[in-house]
Amino acid sequence: MKKIALTVLLTASATAAISGPVEEQIRFRQSAYSFLGWNTGKIKKQVVDNPESFNKDYVAAAANAIAAVANSGLGELYGPGTDQGIGWKQTRLKPEFFQKKDEVTAAANKFNEAANGLAKVAAAGDKVAIKEAFGKVTESCKGCHDLVRIKE
Repeated sequence: MKKIALTVLLTASATAAISGPVEEQIRFRQSAYSFLGWNTGKIKKQVVDNPESFNKDYVAAAANAIAAVANSGLGELYGPGTDQGIGWKQTRLKPEFFQKKDEVTAAANKFNEAANGLAKVAAAGDKVAIKEAFGKVTESCKGCHDLVRIKE
């Protein structure tokens, strides 16, 4: 998995032409993260905020969606210039993203591992294990946000 994340990150510049113009890359990226947020919200409601409403299948579906986003090749949407411009709204990618490849790769790897771990645990349906795995996912998200995302 680490090789996949590293390969995606290192080839992002080369594949930017395939991914489309800067604004399109930003829109796709923002859409993917919105979808990711929607699915993390579903799990949070079921496991953290209102655990008595827990539905194994609902949580597993959301966890699978998160893993799908994590494994979708998002690195292709971080082409040169995507730290500036507007997708659905102004990008919040810090320009330092392009100078922090090792740190970004480590953060991407952590997210991929956490997302895949959550999907695996969610399939088994153990609420306690899901809550722990979900915490790892949200921690990995925060780590990346702190590293390369401009706060609103």
